[in-house]
Amino acid sequence: MRHACSGRKLNRTPAHRRALYRNLVQSLIEHGEIRTTIPKAKEARKLAERLITLGIDGSLAARQRAIALLNDRAIIARDHQSDYDHLSDAKRDKVLRARSGRRYRASTTRPGVKFTAQSVIHKLFDEIGPRMKRRANTHGAGGYTRIIKLAQRRLGDGGQLAILQLVGEDDKPRKRITEQTERRRRAKVKYAFYAGKPLKRRKPARSSKKAEKVEQAHEAPSEQPPAADGDA
Repeated sequence: MRHACSGRKLNRTPAHRRALYRNLVQSLIEHGEIRTTIPKAKEARKLAERLITLGIDGSLAARQRAIALLNDRAIIARDHQSDYDHLSDAKRDKVLRARSGRRYRASTTRPGVKFTAQSVIHKLFDEIGPRMKRRANTHGAGGYTRIIKLAQRRLGDGGQLAILQLVGEDDKPRKRITEQTERRRRAKVKYAFYAGKPLKRRKPARSSKKAEKVEQAHEAPSEQPPAADGDA
């Protein structure tokens, strides 16, 4: 029997699938959004949500767990990409790694180079985690990513493309329509149709001119005082 084998296989071995998901999520953290096929986006979304939850935690144990799940990658800023391409191998080692073998967590430069690479794990815990924590406090936990289906298809196999991106801090969660609420709405419309009862609709608001005419019509006429004899 097929137990504990959830998820898509994507015609890959387990090691190949793990490497694929790690690369997709690392690119998502680095660029904020990625473009891939819908099945890959749905599978990578699970790992991304899990890592963002660890980033919100922010503890040392959460950081170690994120490193075990995601590994690490050096991020070269676009402003320094051309300079990095012209560096020698010795200077690239200074840019990418520290003496201990771990990547720089903070953007502190070393002697001999003008910039340093940023760590994916550092960006997850330093930028994305606090931002999503504020969003979770406002709109509730979960829902840190979204999938936008595209009308375009990939050349070659015709796979449907989609965009997987991080949700902004100010984006409000979409109201979820469950199957139960949709069933109730349809039953209400069906009952009103067979019973011959029109559905209640909101009355349109009266315009200002019509409202003034109605108020003037309802007002009682003012009583004039009787004229004096001399005036008559």
